[in-house]
Amino acid sequence: MEGDPERQRFELSSDRDIRNPLFARIYARFEEPGAETDENRARLLRDLAGRVLEVGCGGGVNFARYPPTVTEVIAVEPEPYLRARAQRAAADAPVPVRVVAGQADDLPVDDESVDEAVCSLVLCSVPDQASALAELRRVLKPGGRLHFYEHVVAHNRAGRAFQRAADATVWPRVMGNCHLARDTQTAIERAGFRFERCERLTSPEVRWPHPHILGRAVRA
Repeated sequence: MEGDPERQRFELSSDRDIRNPLFARIYARFEEPGAETDENRARLLRDLAGRVLEVGCGGGVNFARYPPTVTEVIAVEPEPYLRARAQRAAADAPVPVRVVAGQADDLPVDDESVDEAVCSLVLCSVPDQASALAELRRVLKPGGRLHFYEHVVAHNRAGRAFQRAADATVWPRVMGNCHLARDTQTAIERAGFRFERCERLTSPEVRWPHPHILGRAVRA
């Protein structure tokens, strides 16, 4: 969108791609190894079944953890470098995984066509949370579930101040549009989801020193 500084942080090469090569390589170098051993991700994916949509799959670090009850994973990733890594990871996944280009606010998936959706550390970085969550609700079948693992705004004043200060620096630009101070839990509820489970995790339960939420919510 012309004049929107958040969108202008990225080089849009097509309707489906968001190129952010610096972040992609930082993520692949430093985040993927930790993600592979993150037990919170294992808990995130444990109860999945049927046709699953994963938004912002990165390099495909979740693929190896999908249970045999999953019949297909549609993995959406807008960054070409990470998408290529995800396609290689899909070849070794224990369940069928189809990696596609796409953005969270315009998912290349039909209405009410997936049983479950997965978001892990991605709702912090989408340009518009409300639009992304509306898309997730659109593609889920009635009664479908959203499984989430996201860092969120701190409850204490000092933590919130630090997160907001970081968001006002180059942090979002360098880290793939990551925003630390988003109230993702409230955003999920406002988008028309009902929480079945929502745990708030803090250090040392999570690798980053920011609070996280882990759980699932059903399409109301």
